[in-house]
Amino acid sequence: MSLFNAFWVGGLICAVCQIFIDKTKVTPARILVTLVVLGVFLTAIGIYEPLADYAGGGATVPLMGFGYTIAKGVEESVKQQGALGILSGGAAACAAGISAAVVFGYIFSLVSRSSEKK
Repeated sequence: MSLFNAFWVGGLICAVCQIFIDKTKVTPARILVTLVVLGVFLTAIGIYEPLADYAGGGATVPLMGFGYTIAKGVEESVKQQGALGILSGGAAACAAGISAAVVFGYIFSLVSRSSEKK
């Protein structure tokens, strides 16, 4: 059942975003930033964590999950380090994901060739 919950929650998040991309003039970049900020906001008011517990990867893999990870990292770091944790907590919580994105982006840039769109 957990796989089904992950599928429908993640699919719903992606479908809503696709509708915004198709039906509005909002750029995809602004939609992506909105998703991250929405994830942080929903975590701050206590809504996103129960959703992440319910849907697992369906809620933590989309960009709202990135915002959730940042917010949880800041929250934990503030508990340990005080106000200094505001600056370091989000980066520390997301360091593995960001590093993986950079490394895989570099690897794919080595094995693929760019060309102009026609």
